[in-house]
Amino acid sequence: MKHLASAANLLLVDDDTALAELLAIRLEGNGYNVTVAENGNQALALLKQTAIDLVITDFKMANMDGFALNQEIKKFYTGMPVIMMTAHGSIPDAVDAMHQGFVSFLTKPIDSQQMLDVIEKTLAGKVSQNSSVEPDNFHGLIYQSEKMHQLVQQIKALANSKVNILIQGQSGSGKEVAAKAIHLASNQANGPFIAINCGAMPGHLLESELFGHKKGAFTGAVSDKEGLVQAANGGTLFLDEIGDMPLDLQVKLLRVLQEKKVRPVGSQVEQEVDIRVVSASHKNIVQAVKDNQFREDLYYRLNVVSITLPSLKERLDDIPLLATRFLAKLTDDAKQFNPQSITRMLSYDWPGNVRQLHNIVEHCIAISAGNIITEDVVANALPDSDETHNAFVGLNEAKRQFEYDYIQKVLALSGGNVSEAAKLAQRNRSDFYKLMKKHEINNE
Repeated sequence: MKHLASAANLLLVDDDTALAELLAIRLEGNGYNVTVAENGNQALALLKQTAIDLVITDFKMANMDGFALNQEIKKFYTGMPVIMMTAHGSIPDAVDAMHQGFVSFLTKPIDSQQMLDVIEKTLAGKVSQNSSVEPDNFHGLIYQSEKMHQLVQQIKALANSKVNILIQGQSGSGKEVAAKAIHLASNQANGPFIAINCGAMPGHLLESELFGHKKGAFTGAVSDKEGLVQAANGGTLFLDEIGDMPLDLQVKLLRVLQEKKVRPVGSQVEQEVDIRVVSASHKNIVQAVKDNQFREDLYYRLNVVSITLPSLKERLDDIPLLATRFLAKLTDDAKQFNPQSITRMLSYDWPGNVRQLHNIVEHCIAISAGNIITEDVVANALPDSDETHNAFVGLNEAKRQFEYDYIQKVLALSGGNVSEAAKLAQRNRSDFYKLMKKHEINNE
């Protein structure tokens, strides 16, 4: 697939000549004319000789690094877009690119599709120059990392299928944002997007909220009320924390999904509905089914397709982008993070994920006196890692994790002998095998 007119001339600057040649082959295969330079001085000389539309430069280079080259380009070629490439470990340095006039940056190893998309956006004028980096934004999903790029590609492929989707991921990882992105990318984007947290209210109230009720159906039902299922007709119903839904309501939801009809509480009349259901849970629903805490038939109805959101710890490349975006949204002041403060963020575990990052940025704004948010400010805003983990991990999850770690340690002590491990654990061999099966531990 050709990404843009073949007349576009690119200058690729990297002292790793083998990588530069490989990237040049990929770009030329997509219709671009590519000139390769081994260093900054050679790049400046080539700019004098050749009409160039876009420069892509490595950050770490001898004599003249990517920053210095960009400064020289800006002196003599006003408006020339420059994209910076940087290794994963240099992300803190790359944050400075947001304030140095780079239109974007790519992290190594370079993802070909992402590189092509960034180049196309830049040449099409979709990325403003002399401004902060604008990361990929897919209906509210802000990202630069490869894991999120893969997730977005999966969402794009599923969006118009109307199949029910189960989103799994840790608390605070952005499941509702992902659900809304699915909706906005679908053919039902003009329809309603209705969200409800199934764990936020008692079962009898949740039933009324979901399915509606007739006047007099129960004490306090002083008028007819439309349920959220009916309100989502023609659009998407997002059921957050579906794992917390009571079993009796799971039966009623299953019936709605099977028959595409809903009956309000206290009514004898069914109403047809056309909805797409996206559900989400931070719980392990498969384990909940095994524990008889979630109906297997409903699980298969909801989980026609499953997607898993990565934790923030798994998408470190996105932290500078997200932190900068949150900062811009939360304050009108000219505040910015320095590279050291971003480095401090990158070293943290983020048990609360993107939601916690948003809260920490808000905290930093409140306690920072100047326009530069320093490493000390971030350190003061961040809670102790161990305490934070304890606050975000539920008791059941903590028990499961303890059992899993304990079994692994006992097996290691016994040299993998299950009989000996069972004796150490003071359990009979059969019970110990059941525990291994429960935690999907294979001793082979």
